[in-house]
Amino acid sequence: MAELLADKDRIFTNLYGRQDWRLEGARSRGAWNGVRAMVDAGPDWIIEQIKASGLRGRGGGGFVTGVKWSLMPKEEDGGARYLVVNADESEPGACKDRQMVGGDPHLVIEGAFLASYAIRAHNAFIYIRGECVAERERLQAAVEEAVAARLIGKDNIHGWDFELVIHHGAGAYICGDETAMLESLEGKKGQPRLKPPFPANAGVYGRPSTVNNVESIAVVGTILRRGAEWFLGFGRPNNAGTKLMSACGHVNRPMVVEEAMSTPMRTMIEHHFGGVRGGWGNLKAVIPGGATCPMITAEQAETMLMDYDSPREFKSMMGTGTMIVMDKSTDLVRAIARISRFFKHESCGQCTPCREGTGWMWRVMERMAVGDAEPHEIDLLLEVASNIEGGHAICGLADAAVWPIQGLFRNFRGEVEERIASYRARRPHVRGATLIAAE
Repeated sequence: MAELLADKDRIFTNLYGRQDWRLEGARSRGAWNGVRAMVDAGPDWIIEQIKASGLRGRGGGGFVTGVKWSLMPKEEDGGARYLVVNADESEPGACKDRQMVGGDPHLVIEGAFLASYAIRAHNAFIYIRGECVAERERLQAAVEEAVAARLIGKDNIHGWDFELVIHHGAGAYICGDETAMLESLEGKKGQPRLKPPFPANAGVYGRPSTVNNVESIAVVGTILRRGAEWFLGFGRPNNAGTKLMSACGHVNRPMVVEEAMSTPMRTMIEHHFGGVRGGWGNLKAVIPGGATCPMITAEQAETMLMDYDSPREFKSMMGTGTMIVMDKSTDLVRAIARISRFFKHESCGQCTPCREGTGWMWRVMERMAVGDAEPHEIDLLLEVASNIEGGHAICGLADAAVWPIQGLFRNFRGEVEERIASYRARRPHVRGATLIAAE
């Protein structure tokens, strides 16, 4: 078994809410320690440390965080610039951010302050999902504590004026896209923008803005305290650090856990999540990181590592690291049809391939779930899906809607073909059914 993360190396030490989440408790666990020294070292030092740590975006994109910060314009024109923290966790199966925000809100606020200083921004927003009411209230209370203690706000003890606003979204999945989130922040309908211009040049209110996932921001303070080399010591090259991961579905102990990158999926499931319901031999498929990621087989789950590179070998992705585990009782075709319905419902409707394509794919998947389809429709569905993906829409939702379907047919096409044949055999009036039944 791979070596697991030691408790002393965990960043989120109140992930399960067993300790005090307020400022006093957070400080006892190390939050806000040494922040003034970090500020005194300068924004360039902070950016270089985050680059050296190998931290990549924890929201699924995996872009190098320090590089993203360095894309902000170097020259200041006297106008505002912003940090936007994406806590709009809306992916089916994802549940890591709300638990982290509820247990360690001061790590998020500390990271937002340091990141804003690094990009020379005096203002930041945390955009939190509409359903996360309790977490939003806790985060707001933590912000008020930090202001009262003069850790943030005007004339704070760190010498960098900083205003942090908690913005409560309305529960739209599309606002997980960074530009749709910016539109929503401005009070508009949450629809993605065309790029370019990119947020680093024209973001919130047309000003330079950096958008980061909330987990990416929350680890900044600890990385700077413990050193880039410490964080770089976990995981394989190009996959550094620790990460929040979770499992739901057919595991004995669904939960969120912090673990080192590149930990084997099977180790994660058996050690942290109590194993597959009915034993490992009962495993049928796993979606590695939220509903957008193509599912993999039980055999592939044996060797996959939970990092950015290993899933690519199986034509999948780590995504947010939030596994959906399915045992042999699962109707995979019905499951993917349900996921297709979600993407059809959440499409903002701007782009024809997404607006029309997600609905068409869902309707075909609904028929295939019962077997009411022609065998040739499988290839037709895959052909249409390949035309929908590939950057033919403004944002990535169209691609995300396609990948679960492709994963199903890549690894479990035979299951769909058997269902269609069975349906046709039970209905002799269907063209060709009599021949199939006679074989």
